[in-house]
Amino acid sequence: MKLTQSDVDKIKEEIEHRKLVLRPRILEDVKEARAQGDLSENFEYKAAKKEKNQNDSRIRYLERILKTATMVTDESADDEVGLNKTVQVYFEEDDETETFKIVSPMRGNTVSGRITMESPIGQALMGHKAGDRIRIQVNEDYFYHVVIRSIENTGEEETDTIRTY
Repeated sequence: MKLTQSDVDKIKEEIEHRKLVLRPRILEDVKEARAQGDLSENFEYKAAKKEKNQNDSRIRYLERILKTATMVTDESADDEVGLNKTVQVYFEEDDETETFKIVSPMRGNTVSGRITMESPIGQALMGHKAGDRIRIQVNEDYFYHVVIRSIENTGEEETDTIRTY
């Protein structure tokens, strides 16, 4: 997976928080629930164990991402589409204009307008300039054209969070 230095920093921060803050609290919850007696019908115990397992799973997932990640940097010029830039795109086929922010795969969230640099449209837009007409190849049989209307260097924002799985 491709990560920026900021992604790596946020992942490390989340791992540290999960290990140093959440884990001790969750272990205390498990201990308290266990002390209530019969574990077979103890909802609090089952809920605490489930939370513990989810936290440990998330830590393992994030650590695995860090071990296998490839670091990327934005090499685009100010007037070119690149990482952390917001792009207004005109879809010829639909006669509609949409705005996207190009982000790393760990920050992608199409619902909030953040598309990854590895998505078909993200890959196609990278390095292009305002006014360029680009062919977006979705699969062997389907493609469409877009025109870049504007590019704004919006940088990284607080809403650009590391996604969950």
